[in-house]
Amino acid sequence: MGATAHIDLTPVPSGQVTLNDRRTRRSWTVDLAPFRLGTLPVTQEQYAQVTGERPSTAQGSDHLPVETVSWQDAVLFCNSLSQQEELKPAYAFDAHGEVAIPPDPSADGYRLPTEAEWEYACRAGTSGPRYGPLDDIAWHRGNSAERPHEPGARLPNPWGLHDMLGNVWEWCWDLYDPEVYGAYRVLRGGGWFDEHWSCRASVRRRSHPTFRVDDVGFRVARSVTS
Repeated sequence: MGATAHIDLTPVPSGQVTLNDRRTRRSWTVDLAPFRLGTLPVTQEQYAQVTGERPSTAQGSDHLPVETVSWQDAVLFCNSLSQQEELKPAYAFDAHGEVAIPPDPSADGYRLPTEAEWEYACRAGTSGPRYGPLDDIAWHRGNSAERPHEPGARLPNPWGLHDMLGNVWEWCWDLYDPEVYGAYRVLRGGGWFDEHWSCRASVRRRSHPTFRVDDVGFRVARSVTS
């Protein structure tokens, strides 16, 4: 697999965020401890360095965001990268190979952000639907030529995070609505094929944890442990 992947992480301060679900008209507020979040989505090169695999459909650059990865793929990536860096993995698996819930709170390794962490980090202290003019900050259907682009080419949010909106949807840890959708997990951020209304900080999407498609990727987080 070659060299260990290097992933830049941006510190995110503690705070509070209110989430909203348009389908159920429900709102809930979450208090958050400080954490660190990938400055960019995981790239094809980083994914290959950790897993030895290249699942993406988009070709042309190792620095394109990895896509066509499932939630399960993303969780396994996090644990593998943690092990390569001799960090404590966040996830444990049961006898059937299913991810045990919840993640180990004492782990200093890589993990997926929670939905609340994702939206809080995306907003970065802003209160509107986006942290800037859409064409300045995101690749979406109107400007992407219907393909993903190398992360980091658009303006970051106020905390220095790039591509939080557009380019690829990003897996979060959370179950979407287990009573209605069972094991389906949350996706956030919108992608290169989405219209402008899907590229907003509050938009929630869901999919099965084994689902793979060419506009879904992920970025990693790490807890701040003492």
